[in-house]
Amino acid sequence: MLPLQACTSSVLAGIIRRQPASKERTTFAWTVAVGPALAKVTSIELVDDVVVVAAQDSRWAREVERASPIVLERLQALLGPGVRRIRIATAD
Repeated sequence: MLPLQACTSSVLAGIIRRQPASKERTTFAWTVAVGPALAKVTSIELVDDVVVVAAQDSRWAREVERASPIVLERLQALLGPGVRRIRIATAD
């Protein structure tokens, strides 16, 4: 039997992938991938195949860096395999 969470994740990913590429779609996928707390202290932009993350400060940048392998996996599941890497910058 397939767990409910696995089912809902794949349904959500399918819905997101069918939407036209936009800043809002990428931001929504980012929030789903990292959670609301980390999404609140970062801003993102998809440039070609790179998610460029601007963190509020260096502490948050370290958190994104630490979590980037799993976040990249999640973003690829939500947005498709065209997302190849995450680049991190800080605002301070």
